[in-house]
Amino acid sequence: MSIKYCIAYILSLFSLLANAQSSISGKVQSDGDPIVGATIQIVGSKTGAVADVNGYYRIEGIEFDEISLEIRAIGYKPTTKIVQLSEDQNKELNVNLEISNLGLDEIVITGTMQPKFITDSPVKVEVVTSDYMNTFTPAAASSIVEGIKLVNGIQEVTACGVCFTNSISINGLPGPYTAILMDGSPIYGSLASVYGLNGIPSMIIDRFEVIKGPSSTLYGSEAVAGVINVITKDPANQPAFSIDVMGTSHLESFGNIAGTIKGDKGSGFIGLNYAYINDFDDENGDGFGDNINLDQYSLFTKWDINRASKKRFTIAGKLYYEDRRNGVQEYLIDRNYRDLRGSDQVYGESIYTHRAELFGTYEFNTNQNIRLDYSLSTHNQDSYYGADHYKAEQHIGFANLVWDKQLNSHNLIVGLTNRYQSYDDNTVATQDSTSSGIQNRPDNQYIPGIFVQDEWKVSNKFTMLTGTRLDHYDLHGAIVSPRLNLKYKLGTWTSLRTNLGTGFRVVNLFTEDHAFVSGQRKVEILGDLKPEQSYNASINLNHVYTIGESQGMLDLDAYYTYFTNKIIPDYDTPGKIIYANTEGHAITKGIGFNVNHDFRGPLSISVGFNWQDVTQTEPNELGEMVTTKIEFAQEYSGVLTANYEFKNAGIILGYTARLSGPMALPEVFDLDESGNPKSQPRPTESELFNIHNFQVTKSFNNGWSLYGGLQNIFDYRQPISPLVGFNDPNATVGFSDSFDTSYAFAPIHGRELYLGVRWNLN
Repeated sequence: MSIKYCIAYILSLFSLLANAQSSISGKVQSDGDPIVGATIQIVGSKTGAVADVNGYYRIEGIEFDEISLEIRAIGYKPTTKIVQLSEDQNKELNVNLEISNLGLDEIVITGTMQPKFITDSPVKVEVVTSDYMNTFTPAAASSIVEGIKLVNGIQEVTACGVCFTNSISINGLPGPYTAILMDGSPIYGSLASVYGLNGIPSMIIDRFEVIKGPSSTLYGSEAVAGVINVITKDPANQPAFSIDVMGTSHLESFGNIAGTIKGDKGSGFIGLNYAYINDFDDENGDGFGDNINLDQYSLFTKWDINRASKKRFTIAGKLYYEDRRNGVQEYLIDRNYRDLRGSDQVYGESIYTHRAELFGTYEFNTNQNIRLDYSLSTHNQDSYYGADHYKAEQHIGFANLVWDKQLNSHNLIVGLTNRYQSYDDNTVATQDSTSSGIQNRPDNQYIPGIFVQDEWKVSNKFTMLTGTRLDHYDLHGAIVSPRLNLKYKLGTWTSLRTNLGTGFRVVNLFTEDHAFVSGQRKVEILGDLKPEQSYNASINLNHVYTIGESQGMLDLDAYYTYFTNKIIPDYDTPGKIIYANTEGHAITKGIGFNVNHDFRGPLSISVGFNWQDVTQTEPNELGEMVTTKIEFAQEYSGVLTANYEFKNAGIILGYTARLSGPMALPEVFDLDESGNPKSQPRPTESELFNIHNFQVTKSFNNGWSLYGGLQNIFDYRQPISPLVGFNDPNATVGFSDSFDTSYAFAPIHGRELYLGVRWNLN
């Protein structure tokens, strides 16, 4: 009997030892702040926990002596901890996570008009924050144009080799195909898409969000190539006072000064940005300046009003003035252009731009989620291109009444839009010939519209977004734009997104194409121009991965857009620009990838590459369909950014490289010694080139920081002048019938050193 009891006792003891369990608990934080929703999991098992609102977690029933814990949270670098546990022990483990540069915790609104984590949005949205911009670009001198170059598949396109007006191209499509929004309102019309983008300084940008592909369902006519939504800074989060001043080796000067007012009734932000460039360089020897000269001022203010209802009310405004000029040295020296504007003897181009904007959001004090997004803008331009005077003004009023309703697993948005726009200039675009002579006919349009969107969360893995829009134009009647977006979660960190939709664009020809007033080309319009229509399909695969204690994100994209009625300027006929709807079709298609990797140490790298084929197919003189490449659309492009932070020293290093592949160029002919066009044109395809930049930023404890860098490190310049016909011996420089400014495809402004100082008073 004693042996039987002894055996039973030993077996019971072994059973207790085998089932001895421990627990582990603690807090997940980042610099003392709790991380809500962080996941803590035992590697190799399904056992884990989720941190609560205080960052607290607890895992019970652990049967292992040694475990590996993996701690993750959106927006933070993952980490793994090895924990030794003894029998029946309650182990405490507090974890501090470092912020990740992948941006997974960014809140975006552009894709659905609703605030969402970037990982939850059924529409792929790319985000560039002001901190990210300032790491790689000089803050005082940067605008949305410089920031957008950090995004794969997007390029700056220069429209003129004299005044260097620019636009933003997405997936090879010209600038006017992209809708530019300020806090969600479409405030930049077609005239401003060419002459106003440099007036969005980095000083006012909190972040900008990019959607590639048609988004006309939500944002109307201009959103054919995509949408860039500039989110302005929140006054409540700005320092009491800040100043930023910078100079360059080309004697350029830039600066920002801003202050905030905070009180019980609200908070406000006021900032002034300036740019001064007044230097003549002619390294390529064509007799014209290699860089623009300008005086530029931008005054911005934004107010966030505190209401008893806690409903949102913001109002923002911006005044912008730019005096832009370039030409031969005699035109620029001692500011002679002021007296020589319009001269037919001394060639120069001078553009005076005055612009005013007002925009904001008002949420109604009701039980329903109803808000009004509004914007008003006026754009006045007084310019001379040689002796040709171009004077234009455009006024846009926009109101978007939005109702947002959650219905179980559906989120419904209904919007009523009203847009009024007026355009007038001194060209044939707004003139009629009558028996009594030429009469002015401004282009005034009232465009009412309605859109409906439903986001249906079918399951935890599958989301479907459907929507449609109806706009009415006096000239074209009703235009419908549907969309379908699907998102499927293949795994916790892997998502597949698909986009199907249509886009449309009503063309304002003379406001969008600078070439018709620059140089000596004449405009010819064939037939009545119809609205362009596009049909788009795209797919995106997104995967977040870990390698050891580092984290990365991979994006793979493929897209296809088919255009009908596309309007493409034809430069092939010497001395003319011919505009017409294509009788055939146009196609833009491509694939791209982007890899962002955030190392455990202070190094982050982003690499992106985009290949695209942008073509038009039209019948030739024999009626045969011929496919050609659309000009200035890069065949492929790439972007690389790398930043390294020495935290203890307060130093950040930023490096960028951009690869620009071949692009089709207009057919132009240089002149021989007698002033006659040569028998062979210039190359009709550009060469491959790349641009490298480097910046270092040093922060001090008292709010001061110093930054400097080198742009265009290897001093790449377009190997041939962007101008044609400037050397005609039979005409004054710039006034030859062969003078053309359209052959601009790469920088002609060389290497530049800059140094800036910034101070924030918190």
